[in-house]
Formats: sequence, structure tokens, C-alpha cells
Amino acid sequence: MLHSTLFYISAIVMLASALAVVLSRNAVYSAILLVLTFFSLAIMYLLLEAYFLAVLEVLVYAGAIMVLFLFVIMLLNTTREEAMPKLIQLQKAASLFLVVIFIFGILLLIVGGTTELHQAEVISTVGSARALGTALFTDYLLPFEAASLLLLVALIGTVYLAKRKM
Repeated sequence: MLHSTLFYISAIVMLASALAVVLSRNAVYSAILLVLTFFSLAIMYLLLEAYFLAVLEVLVYAGAIMVLFLFVIMLLNTTREEAMPKLIQLQKAASLFLVVIFIFGILLLIVGGTTELHQAEVISTVGSARALGTALFTDYLLPFEAASLLLLVALIGTVYLAKRKM
């Protein structure tokens, strides 16, 4: 019951934040909502017992990639909007909603009666570092190298455009 409840909450948060990323007019808000989407996806990985992928999701995507996105947003020098009173009320309501969800999760853990974290009966190799490395460097080597080449070209183009304006 706990897993399905966490799944549904995480799925709703992920879908709502992904939709808000697309519909938001402010680029900074979209980037912050994208971080929320990444964290919800990390929770999904945790529920699938792919712990290594969950950690990578948080470190690589929510950490490093979002820093690059925010750097590009600041490089583009978007206009700053002043906070409206209606937006402040929305932020207060959203924070209250997140506190209620947190307390609900704690109560589910207490009512569930478990004092230990869930440990798998059989050691799963699906989300392990060995399985990920084997898949990346055998079956998916060409797409992996193409993505790395594409990122390198984008990085060189960004440096060239930034240096040209100085």
C-alpha cells in the first residue's frame, strides 16, 4: 500500500510539474519546476529499487544539468518580473501542500509498522552500476557516443557565441 501511494503521489507531482514547465512563461520558474520533475523521477527509480539510477538522476540531472540550464538562462539575460501578491499566495499554498504531503508520508511510515528500510530479498542487478555500464558500453555504445559528441558540439558553440559578444 505504501509503495502504490508513493507512486501515485510522485506521478501526480511529476505530471503537474512537467506540465507547468511547458506552460510557464518565466524561464527561471520552468527550470525550478524541471528540478521538481527530476526529483519525482528519482522517487520512481527508488520505488523500482534502482538506487544507483536514482542517485544519478539527482546528481547529474537535478544538479549538473540544471546548473547549465540556469547558466544559459542568465547568459540570455531574461527580464526579471516582480513578484505579484497573487503569486506569493500561490507559493504559500504550495508550501503548505508540500508540508501536508510530508506529514502524510511520515504517518504512513508510522502506521505501516516497519522499523527498518525495505531490503530486497534477492539482490537486483537491474539498476546497478555494473548493469548500467554493461548496457551503455555494449548495446547502446553508438547512441551514447553520439550524445556525447552532440554535447561537445553544443559546448563549443556556446563558448564561441559567448566569446564573440565580449
